[in-house]
Amino acid sequence: MAELIALIVLLPLAGFLIVGLGGKRLGSERTIGAIASGAVGASFAVAVWLLLQMLARPAQERTLVLRLYSWITAGQFSAELAWRLDQLSLLFVLIVTGVGFLIHVYAIGYMHGDRSFARFFAYLNLFIFMMLNLVLGDNLLVTFLGWEGVGLASYLLIGFWWDQHFEGVRIRWTGDAAMKAFVVNRIGDFGMLVAMFLLILYTGTLRYEDIAGAVLQGTVIPPHVVTLIALGLVLGCTGKSAQIPLAVWLPDAMAGPTPVSALIHAATMVTSGIFLVSRMNVLFAASPDAMAVVTAIGIATAVFAATIGLVQNDIKKVLAYSTVSQLGFMFTALGVGAFTAGVFHVMTHAFFKALLFLGAGSVIHALHHEQDIQRMGGLARLLPRTHWTFLVGALAIAGIFPLSGFFSKDEILWNAYLHGGPWLWALGVAAAFCTAFYMFRLYYLVFHNTERYDRHHPPHESPAVMTVPLVVLAILSAIGGMLGIPAALSGGAVPHLLEQWLDPIFAASHALITQQHAEHASHTLEYVLMAVSLGVALTGIALATAFYRRQSARPAQLAERFAWLYRVLWRKYFLDEFYYAVVVDPIYRLSVRVLWRITDVAIVDGAVNGVARLVGRIGELVRRLQTGYAQSYAVLMMAGILAIVWYLANGH
Repeated sequence: MAELIALIVLLPLAGFLIVGLGGKRLGSERTIGAIASGAVGASFAVAVWLLLQMLARPAQERTLVLRLYSWITAGQFSAELAWRLDQLSLLFVLIVTGVGFLIHVYAIGYMHGDRSFARFFAYLNLFIFMMLNLVLGDNLLVTFLGWEGVGLASYLLIGFWWDQHFEGVRIRWTGDAAMKAFVVNRIGDFGMLVAMFLLILYTGTLRYEDIAGAVLQGTVIPPHVVTLIALGLVLGCTGKSAQIPLAVWLPDAMAGPTPVSALIHAATMVTSGIFLVSRMNVLFAASPDAMAVVTAIGIATAVFAATIGLVQNDIKKVLAYSTVSQLGFMFTALGVGAFTAGVFHVMTHAFFKALLFLGAGSVIHALHHEQDIQRMGGLARLLPRTHWTFLVGALAIAGIFPLSGFFSKDEILWNAYLHGGPWLWALGVAAAFCTAFYMFRLYYLVFHNTERYDRHHPPHESPAVMTVPLVVLAILSAIGGMLGIPAALSGGAVPHLLEQWLDPIFAASHALITQQHAEHASHTLEYVLMAVSLGVALTGIALATAFYRRQSARPAQLAERFAWLYRVLWRKYFLDEFYYAVVVDPIYRLSVRVLWRITDVAIVDGAVNGVARLVGRIGELVRRLQTGYAQSYAVLMMAGILAIVWYLANGH
């Protein structure tokens, strides 16, 4: 049965090769889209079949490892190209291939008529293939292969429309945004490499199972080195999952086509950091300091991005900052040891964020690629299917009962209170309030309020190939939370299915965390906190309704009254400017003024050119000896002969 893991991974690779090499020779767009989508859909079907097989096995016998061959051998270190399918990786595989398949189908309609239709779908398949390597890797090296692969694929997809103008901080073209994403992620990769080198040094292996065993043994890796390794991994995860201090690339990744945004934000790349921390849960659980860093990064990012989302006007950038904020919630959960809650939010977020991005794409498609929500309005009547499905997604991300976001978000907030304290919980609730407010600000400005779009190009509902995935995702966004119903709501009558499924993965880390601090839970307190959280979300929605459901001067008045705060949020806390001033510009000046003008031009080029000029000067002098007169040559010859005779006569 383990051999079927290869099918999951290789089917998208086959789609990439067939579509990438075949291109337009494959025929119509429908054929190209069917091949690319079918490859991912078939991968999802194999994953579902393996899920059914695993459910029939005891919980401790649900791990399958497929070893292909010995990849690297150096001294006592060896690494295999091997894939590992267990409860955690299978869940991520189902998310990646399931949601990825819906995005592929949607893209058939969205990318209709594009001049590089086949190339786009080849890149999508490459992205899925690399992401599957990332989550299925049996060791950190295979995961790192997928990690770098999704970095390459994201670069290709974000800059897919490379010749289009894109507005950002010192960014003019989509290619600039792609390069920004690529470079920022390489900074995070440095931390991952350091962590991997330390693991090889102290354990001699990169296999997840062996690393966990070494950590649990307690004598193989010194405690301070465990923390260093964990912090190196955290740096890599902040890059991939767009957390502070490396959160600046993700909003600019909106330069790519909308299906790319949905794929990066919902089903694949940005959840890589969450996956890696979850996979290395034992290592992190053994380092309270690293866990505290993860918590601080997560909650700071959640509040940071949520407040920026309050003032954005680009429909995709609002959702982008929403993603950064929701990833902050996930990091917060991981940091307090609630690994299941973090992974649970990955799943529900994949449903409603894919829905919201694809819904935004449907609006952009209807308005002929207009993305400014200040130029929309009144679309509910004209785009009914897009409107109702988008509303489901907005309610889900706001955390309204009984949609999926309510269950996963409140589980994170409950664990934040339980293991982090009231202040951590309060910051999470504040971020949740901002989420509800800016999502319904977006909803009302797009689908209600005054019609502000170009009347010469009336909007139209998207075709079925785009709206059917929206309906499926809306259903998943509505019912996905049923996999994690808390005991406080069901009285223990309904099991927390996801917690039971993932328990073998996180059992050892939970044991370590329990040793560090005991849990004291009260269902009454949980009810109260749940009610407060829901009330705060409803308050955010009510406030957005009052401000934006109909045209009102109050938002402009508030922006004018608090102009300094509005400017800070509009300029995204000047984080981009800070990086340019502190990092980019100094490096650029060092490169131009020192490394180029002095080192390269003056020293390197000067030495090379100086040698050339010296040889030229010598050649010029030697050339003058060649006069062309035979008499001169005869005189010189006689002088030479006489000099030799004199030397021989006097020297011997």
